Amino acid sequence: MNLEQFDYSLPEDLVAQHPVEPRDAARLMVVHRRGGAIEHRTFRDIVDYLAPADTLVLNRTRVIPARLRGMRSSTGGAVEVVLVREVAPSRWEALLKPGARLAKGTRLELEDGALAATVDDDPGTGIRHVGFEKNVDVTRVIEQVGRPPLPPYIRRAPVSSDKNRYQTVYAEEDGAVAAPTAGLHFTAPLLDRIRARGTAVVPILLHVGPGTFQPVRTAVVEDHVMEAEYYRVEAREAETIQRRRRGGRVVAVGTTSVRALETIAAEGSGEGLEPRRYEGRTRCFIYPPYDFRLVDALLTNFHLPKSTLLLLVSAFTGRELILAAYEEAVREEYRFYSYGDAMLIV
Repeated sequence: MNLEQFDYSLPEDLVAQHPVEPRDAARLMVVHRRGGAIEHRTFRDIVDYLAPADTLVLNRTRVIPARLRGMRSSTGGAVEVVLVREVAPSRWEALLKPGARLAKGTRLELEDGALAATVDDDPGTGIRHVGFEKNVDVTRVIEQVGRPPLPPYIRRAPVSSDKNRYQTVYAEEDGAVAAPTAGLHFTAPLLDRIRARGTAVVPILLHVGPGTFQPVRTAVVEDHVMEAEYYRVEAREAETIQRRRRGGRVVAVGTTSVRALETIAAEGSGEGLEPRRYEGRTRCFIYPPYDFRLVDALLTNFHLPKSTLLLLVSAFTGRELILAAYEEAVREEYRFYSYGDAMLIV
């Protein structure tokens, strides 16, 4: 399948640079897969589309303030480090800039000396490794001095409010380097209204890594390989999802929730999910055609052209309908990408 089939034109001024306030005041496009109807609503109206028997599945990952700025100790040249995950005591996977010029052994001074790191491997594409001093609690320090890892299409420096707004209100467990952005629209009172209807709200976990948002660099879709990301679904969560889907829909909040759900569906028995803990690292890559095993409805944002995220929603909705919906979103001047508006696909 040719990647060019998943392209569309987007005026630059529709890329959201700031979130709306309050969170649930964002716009909501509702796309009906059966019949292709499109409705224009406000996000807080999502309650109208959820039935008491439904299960809303959220990704409870928490974004770490992983972006660090500094300089090379030897030259004073500017550097940027985005920490991805700790792979051993004091050793982290990271994205480095300028990666090609940071040789193994390069010493880095970060955030005015709050942290010192050494590049642990030779230049290459993608993930690198950096080592920190053994007696430093890196996680604690980056909470104090790190910046939110806003995506590059947000063309401004992070401000203090981004630490809260580039985070869902139900975020719990540190580990993501990008927000599960469909969930950014929920407020605590809105979730209370959803629960009051009888709809179950089930948190699962997938730590969003940089691979989710990396561009597809292969002309043929099938040749792309996803970066592995950690996921975990507890036994009680799996049991709730399996039990309730017999009478209602599984509504996934975001593509990361979809990928976690479809990963555990592939591991389950032919009868569905087993009441056990599911845990591992997934490279689940969803593109058309795809037979969804668990997900019945999807809440998502508007995604970049030719991205793995657009491929996933195309697999769920149908390429022609999703591209038509995106064309209407452009005409109606919806706000796109991480801080943009939302789409509910039912």
